[in-house]
Amino acid sequence: MNAKTPDELLNAASNTNAKQWRDGKRYLWMLSPAVPVIGAAALTAYAIAPQKLRALAWAGPALIHGIIPAIDRLIGADKTNPPESAVQQLENDKYYHRVVLSFLPAQYACTLLGTWLGTRKNVPLADRIGIAATVGVINGIAINTAHELGHKHDRASRLLAMAALAPTGYTHFAVEHNFGHHKRAATPEDPASSRLGESFWKFLPRTVIGGYKSAVVIEKERLARKGKGFWSLDNELLQGWAMSAGLLGVSTALFGPRAIPFLVAQGAYGASLLEVINYVEHYGLKREKLANGKYVRVSPEHSWNNNNVVTNLFLYQLQRHSDHHAHPSRSFQALRHFEDAPQLPAGYASMLLPAYIPSLWYKIMDKRVLAHYDGDITKANIDPERREEILVKYGKPVSELDEITEATPARLEEKAAA
Repeated sequence: MNAKTPDELLNAASNTNAKQWRDGKRYLWMLSPAVPVIGAAALTAYAIAPQKLRALAWAGPALIHGIIPAIDRLIGADKTNPPESAVQQLENDKYYHRVVLSFLPAQYACTLLGTWLGTRKNVPLADRIGIAATVGVINGIAINTAHELGHKHDRASRLLAMAALAPTGYTHFAVEHNFGHHKRAATPEDPASSRLGESFWKFLPRTVIGGYKSAVVIEKERLARKGKGFWSLDNELLQGWAMSAGLLGVSTALFGPRAIPFLVAQGAYGASLLEVINYVEHYGLKREKLANGKYVRVSPEHSWNNNNVVTNLFLYQLQRHSDHHAHPSRSFQALRHFEDAPQLPAGYASMLLPAYIPSLWYKIMDKRVLAHYDGDITKANIDPERREEILVKYGKPVSELDEITEATPARLEEKAAA
C-alpha cells in the first residue's frame, strides 16, 4: 500500500499548480524592449521625410506622457499574483532575462541614430530638442532595464546594467540604488525618498547631489574593505564613468562636437525621468524608528504601488514596488501585489505630469498620505523646512482634508485657531 502523508499530498498539489499555472503576460513583456525599436522607427521615418513627419521628432514624450497613460487608463489594473509554487519556475526561466537583455542593442541603435539626426546642420532647433527628448525617453526607460540587471549577483549583469546607464551618465545609480536606497528607503536620510510637502523641483537637486555623494561613500567603503583605494580598477564608479566617456568620445568622433551638447541634453532629461519616478515611489512615507535608533524593516506600507497593467509591462512591474523592496533580487515576472500596500490613483506614467506641478501633486497625494497614517500627519516623512506649515495645514481629521485649500501661513494659523 502506497499511502501518502498529508505533507506529500500538499507538495504534490503545489507542484501540480505550478505546472498548470501559465504567465498570461509572457509575450507581452516584450513591450519594454519594443520601446527603443519604436523610437528608432519614429526617428528613421523623420529622417526620410523630415518636413511631412516633423511630429515624430517628439515621439518619445508623446509615448510616455500621452499614449501609455491613455492605454493604461483604458485597459486598467491586473492584481493577479503568481502562486508561490510557481515563483522558482519563473525565476529559472531564461526567457525573461533574454527579454531584458534585448533592450540594450536597440537602445544603443536609437541613441546613435538620434545623435546623428540631432547634430545635422539642417535640423530645426525645435526638432533638435524633440529628438533629444525622444532619445532621452528611451535612455530614461533604459534605466529601468539597468535596475532589473543591476539587482542580479553575477558580474556580467552588473556590467550590462552600467552599459544601459551609460547614455544618461547615471552609472552611479547601480551602486547607490542597491546599497544606499534599499538600506535607507522611506527615511529622512535617503536622498531618493521624497518628503511630504517637497516639490519635485526641490527634490531633484537634493536627490541628484545626494545620490552622487552617497555612491562615492559606498564605493570608497567597499574598496577599503578589500584593501584598495578609490582610484582602483575595481572601482565600479570609475568603470561606469569610463563607459559614458567612451560613448561620448565615439559619438563625437562620428558626428562631430555637436554630439556633446546633444548627449548631455538627452542624458539630463532621461535621468530626470528616473528621478521623477523616485519622487513618486516613496512620497511622504516613513519607516518608524525603534528605541535603539534603528528603523523598522521595509514593509509593503513604505512604497506607493499600482497595478495598471500597461505601465507594468513597460517598466517590468516596477509599480509592484513593495515586493521589490522586500525581495530586491526577485525577477520582475515573479513580483507580487500586496492588498495592504498604499496604492496610487493611477500608473507611474500617468503620475509624471502631476508630479511636475506641485499644487496639483499635493492635491492628489497629500490626502492619501494623511489617510495612510489615519490622520496622524506626524508619522509622515515631512519636508523639514515646511514642517510647521504642514502640521498646521493637515493637523485635522481626514474628513476635513478636502476642505483645506492652499493658503498663506497666516491664514492657516487662523483656520487652526478656529
